[in-house]
Amino acid sequence: MPEERKMIFEHFWQALDHPEEYNGIFYMQRQNSNLTEDFPELLGDIDRHIPWASEAFGTLPDAVNFWVGDRRAVTSMHKDPYENIYCVVYGYKDFILHPPTDRPWIPYNQYPTATYREDSLGKFSIIPSNSEPISSTQSDSKEEKNVIPWISVDPLAPDFKKYPLYKNASPLHVRVNAGDALFLPSLWYHHVQQSHGCIAVNYWYDMQYDIKYVYHKFLETLVENKETSSK
Repeated sequence: MPEERKMIFEHFWQALDHPEEYNGIFYMQRQNSNLTEDFPELLGDIDRHIPWASEAFGTLPDAVNFWVGDRRAVTSMHKDPYENIYCVVYGYKDFILHPPTDRPWIPYNQYPTATYREDSLGKFSIIPSNSEPISSTQSDSKEEKNVIPWISVDPLAPDFKKYPLYKNASPLHVRVNAGDALFLPSLWYHHVQQSHGCIAVNYWYDMQYDIKYVYHKFLETLVENKETSSK
């Protein structure tokens, strides 16, 4: 996990404009509706929901998130249990997308949970987590170890010798420019980069745990059982 810190908004922009003067890569996000919780001053300029999306999904968004990124910041590939309307205000975002049907070709590994921490000398270290055990991919039960399943392939430079099945995947490359909105369906895998100082707002609508989710869990279980039996 990244190090989290609170700072004055002006200082954050200084870190973006003068990265050579700061350690680390700065990225503004909290993913728990930080627009409404941390930046209420912006609500006069940004809608609390997308009317057509709220009508289509039959609900208001669970969270509205505000994002500002350093061009060096990269969001590794993952999936979310939300219907996502991603709107770029300034700059652009580059997405690499995989449909849920690509799950057989997308490799997972187990990684120890840890957090980056900067010490008084400005050096970053990886600190192991003492958090509660995290669910494994093999079941929904808690495993007695602090590990987390995460996608191990880098879609920007995939190692096909290590992950040969990834050759069968069908990635989509999408650039979302200022003024554009991307509908990112729930359970779609996505990897994200951005232009320097990119500003974005996204709306998370809770997914329906319907037949689509059942099919996805069925496919996921088949893949996990295959991976387990081949070890």
